[in-house]
Amino acid sequence: MRILIGAETYAPHVNGASYFAQRLANALSTRHDVHVVAPSTGYHSFRRRAANGVVEHRVRALPVPTHPGFRFCAPLDLRRVAGRILDEVRPDVVHVQSHFPLCRALVVEARARGLHIVATNHFMPENLTHYLPVGAAGRRAVHDWAWRDVARVFAEADVVTAPTPYAAALATMSGVPGPVLPISCGIDLDRFGPSSAAAEFRLRHGLDGKPTVLYVGRLDAEKNLDVVISAFALLTIDAQLVLVGKGAERQHLEALAERLGVGAQVRFTGFVPDEELPAAYAAATVFVNAGTAELQSLVTLEAMASGRAVIGADAAALPHLVIDDETGYLFPPGDSVALSRRFLEVLGDPELAADLGRRARAHAEQHDEARSVAAFENLYAMRQVLV
Repeated sequence: MRILIGAETYAPHVNGASYFAQRLANALSTRHDVHVVAPSTGYHSFRRRAANGVVEHRVRALPVPTHPGFRFCAPLDLRRVAGRILDEVRPDVVHVQSHFPLCRALVVEARARGLHIVATNHFMPENLTHYLPVGAAGRRAVHDWAWRDVARVFAEADVVTAPTPYAAALATMSGVPGPVLPISCGIDLDRFGPSSAAAEFRLRHGLDGKPTVLYVGRLDAEKNLDVVISAFALLTIDAQLVLVGKGAERQHLEALAERLGVGAQVRFTGFVPDEELPAAYAAATVFVNAGTAELQSLVTLEAMASGRAVIGADAAALPHLVIDDETGYLFPPGDSVALSRRFLEVLGDPELAADLGRRARAHAEQHDEARSVAAFENLYAMRQVLV
């Protein structure tokens, strides 16, 4: 089968949607002819075949001023570019990962050519409106408009999916034509496992063996890492907090840690290559996610697959993964005191942490990447069966 994946964010972008698209393309490439259409890493379009055999069609893109390293495709002339790529590749199915300009152009041109279209939604307006200085009423208006825009684009798809039942229900209630099918982004259970070694990661980042709280992801405002640092500062036991990733909030978070007197106990590693992540999870006692706009959270799944207890905000899709007293604990969003109590409960009881970690791994096994890939392959084949 010839599969074309449209991705508004792709390598070298660092985020869950980018990683999902990369992993899906890589897994599919072992059995199919896979093409990816994504923003260029510069101002010029180009085509290349990656080491895994995936053919990348990179479309010229502009930098995002507020997010260094990210690039986006301006709408001008995108439909012509998308049509040219579709005519060249002649895919059996087009699978877009967003409703933004590049994927929107692919959907419009694919529909005009009668191609089978699958769309997966990774978007929550909260991740956009959080940054808008327009007041609460303005943010609500943008929120509602954004969902209407998603629905308009995805109405042209033959099948729409989302990573969790929560995400699927949210999309349907927000106007996306249903049914929206929940299909997990999946996790590589061989790569992320309880047996990963942590020594090299600890040595590289100057960590010792004391109880460790870990976060992996972007250091951006919607991740609520100020709540995590405030909760950590309330701890009465000797521990360390490790924040893996980069983002616009790093300087603010470093200043907050110093102001609360825990600057020496909070370690900012910066960007960590993907191949080092299993060791990062292995170095943790407990993983934390305080975000309130998660449609699934791949990093939380990775931590669980690595056999680590998780503590997450009781918001959005996190309760699908963080099950109280089974895989970890939930806490009220924004409540640093409640989060600190949960930290203390897990960090102070190694047996509890290990038991929660074992059950977290068992839960993560339900999200085996192979199952997710097979589910998408079935959706891709639907058009061929009907024809």
